[in-house]
Amino acid sequence: MIRRLCYLFATAILLPPVSSVDAQEWTRFHGPNGQGVSTLKSFSAEWTEDDLNWKIKLPGIGHSSPVAWGEQLFLLSADPESAERYVLAVDTESGKINWNRTFESEHHHLHVRSSFASCTPAVDEERVYIAWSTPGQTTFKALTHAGDEVWSRDLGRWVSQHGFGTSPMIYKDLVILSNSQQANKLKPGQEPGDSFMMAFDRRSGETRWSIDRASVNVCYSVPCIYTPKRGKPQLICTSTGNGMFSLDPDTGAQNWSLPDAFSMRTVSSPIFAGDLIYGSTGSGGGGNYLVGIQPGEQAEVVVKIDRQAPYVPTSVARDNLLFLWYDKGIVSCIDARDGTLHWRNRLDTAFSGSPIRVGDKMFCIDEAGTVWVVAAEKEYKLLHKFPLGEASRATPAVSGGRMFLRTNSQLFSIGAKSL
Repeated sequence: MIRRLCYLFATAILLPPVSSVDAQEWTRFHGPNGQGVSTLKSFSAEWTEDDLNWKIKLPGIGHSSPVAWGEQLFLLSADPESAERYVLAVDTESGKINWNRTFESEHHHLHVRSSFASCTPAVDEERVYIAWSTPGQTTFKALTHAGDEVWSRDLGRWVSQHGFGTSPMIYKDLVILSNSQQANKLKPGQEPGDSFMMAFDRRSGETRWSIDRASVNVCYSVPCIYTPKRGKPQLICTSTGNGMFSLDPDTGAQNWSLPDAFSMRTVSSPIFAGDLIYGSTGSGGGGNYLVGIQPGEQAEVVVKIDRQAPYVPTSVARDNLLFLWYDKGIVSCIDARDGTLHWRNRLDTAFSGSPIRVGDKMFCIDEAGTVWVVAAEKEYKLLHKFPLGEASRATPAVSGGRMFLRTNSQLFSIGAKSL
């Protein structure tokens, strides 16, 4: 404990002032600003069972990835039969479930690869934010770190083929949620859904702004913040109907858009690499492609990759290298500035979770629950494989020198036992 306090004190002296949310490492889907890159400089590549700090059984199942604040992890799980939702807080040190808040719900149709707990929470210094839906209701809640409900919103009906899976993000005093719904391939008599980008006051849950978006199909991409060399921060979003677009995160006003960037569903989230903003589009039937877009009023596609491009997994970058983890088990490295292929390798597996990077290593859990560790380098090198023993569609989280890994019904901690 003394070593931990000394580390935190030294860090506070050496680092420049940052907001309380930015000071924490893993507060949303895919880590800091959704880029999947840990502030740790390095992490061990090779593990054995003896290296696990703990593993615990979770109530229910789900694909929600963990987020962290201080010494607690937060995630969502659900009963696959009743759709009852569980919002969980887990102690990072011991793996003890500190609390489990249960919310009754309604069983409804899901895609076979989805779950009733596919939303990754967002967390700040006071609250954790979580969302889910049924066909008739979209629920958005804020709870304290002790599990007490602060506010709850019903955002109306949810029209979808596959179920809910979008995740919130935090900007200043706002929590932002993409409310993307279905307007094509509807069931007989089903009315098209209405799509919005929405921002809420973190403390009260009141709507601060809401803008209409084109409804085509449900998109699950989570926005991020782009800060240009000159000008204000921008909220970067992707969807089928609106392509890649930039909003003023304070007001929702549109800065620019490239509406024809994507022809299919967007699931992966935007990534910055090589001075471009990357996003991908695809479908279960294939045809995926990834584009690198030069942002601005005259936004344009500079790079397009239409071979083994990811549909569900969000990519990860290191300087000008961009690493693509294709759903069907092929990993590629391209030069993010012009799309030049450095390497491509088949791993003979499948991915739904997204890779993260710690220093010069990438970590990604495949659908069978094996963690793949690959060098984030210009040349391919497989460093390690570690089986967790159960299927997974979640993304790793890193906090306090540890990595946290979620399978359908279990949670694991690995890494430094103290700092």
